[in-house]
Amino acid sequence: MDVFISIDMEGIAGITTIRQTYRGTDDYSWARELMTEEANAATGGAFDAGADRVVVSDSHGDMANLLPHKLDQRAELVQGTPKLPHSMMTGIEVGYDCALFLGYHAGAGTQAAILDHTYAGFFTDVRVNGESWNETVLNAALAGTFGVPVALVVGDRACCQQAEAALPGVRTVAVKEAFGQRVGRSLSPEWARTVIRSAAEQAVAAAGSLRPFRPKPPYTFEVDGISTAIADMGMLVPRTERPAGRTLRYETDDMRELYQVLLAWMSLGARVAPRYQID
Repeated sequence: MDVFISIDMEGIAGITTIRQTYRGTDDYSWARELMTEEANAATGGAFDAGADRVVVSDSHGDMANLLPHKLDQRAELVQGTPKLPHSMMTGIEVGYDCALFLGYHAGAGTQAAILDHTYAGFFTDVRVNGESWNETVLNAALAGTFGVPVALVVGDRACCQQAEAALPGVRTVAVKEAFGQRVGRSLSPEWARTVIRSAAEQAVAAAGSLRPFRPKPPYTFEVDGISTAIADMGMLVPRTERPAGRTLRYETDDMRELYQVLLAWMSLGARVAPRYQID
């Protein structure tokens, strides 16, 4: 049994502020340790359930946050920038039995959600066929194109609620609850890891009953940016339409193409976006 883990940082137990998630701050060094230990907890749970292989994809910021020398020695690590072709999901392929999402967060514009955003702080909404999709749903849809179901999502309560609404049968673990975008109440990191290990074991053991998330095409893909400059840059992607000053639209039958268009818009928009954005 092969298990794929994608791990972000904003949804890790004990993390509530932007500075904790940015390289170069005095908080970042211990935040990446917390991230690594949650990866280890899920890895341990997966092996407890009988996994033969666990691949962990570092999925925050520059995607080089996990400490390789402190990662469970049984796990394989996907790390580095630019992480192409699938960013947070680089390394996913046909043959995995399930995916686990750790340290995830709610989508942009979610009230009472810690560090809410969708891929880039300069996107205010990301929609597929008129529905707002967060990173959990986007990444689950990409995994679905490889036949891989998402068995577990770990993050704050709002993230877990969004995952449960979109992905039938998914298990969730809420390790914290927000009072605002940058304040919340968290489980202790040590206890959170105990809970995550148990949940990962249960999720992997039951993964055979899950179906991959495969929304039917065609897909009308839209993104709202914080400024017209973001949309200006996005128009460099062929076949992109602009229905409004800050909105980009793309039509496709291919979910993998949709995902890569998102990454292209994000990379182009970053050239003109303020530097305070979350990613």
